[in-house]
Amino acid sequence: MTTDPIADYLTRLRNAIHANHRIVEIPSSTIKKSMTQILFEKGYIINYKFEDDKFPSTIKIALKYHPVTKACAIKELKRISRPGRRIYTSADKMPRVLNGLGIAIISTSQGLMTDKEARKLNIGGEVICYIS
Repeated sequence: MTTDPIADYLTRLRNAIHANHRIVEIPSSTIKKSMTQILFEKGYIINYKFEDDKFPSTIKIALKYHPVTKACAIKELKRISRPGRRIYTSADKMPRVLNGLGIAIISTSQGLMTDKEARKLNIGGEVICYIS
């Protein structure tokens, strides 16, 4: 059992990218499912599959690589808000990752969303991580 499941999720992704794996398997939770859906919608991963039929339930993620250069679509994963130090932000002070080229995943009262969506809806929340 890990004390920070989101950091574990990001570390598993980071390790799979550094090892040039095509598919990574991660233990499932509701917040991890939401983060995976955001990564898919924004084009950072090719596909994903939630395997809820077996115990423990898992998420299989197919990582996206460039066909020629073999570089991964995800360059950096950075955990911002941790269990020991929570980072909250308002809508007007929402962070921009790489001047808008990356995304920040924000936990709001309306669920997980990117920084752009939260800015558009004018709501703040907890900054979970940066992805570029």
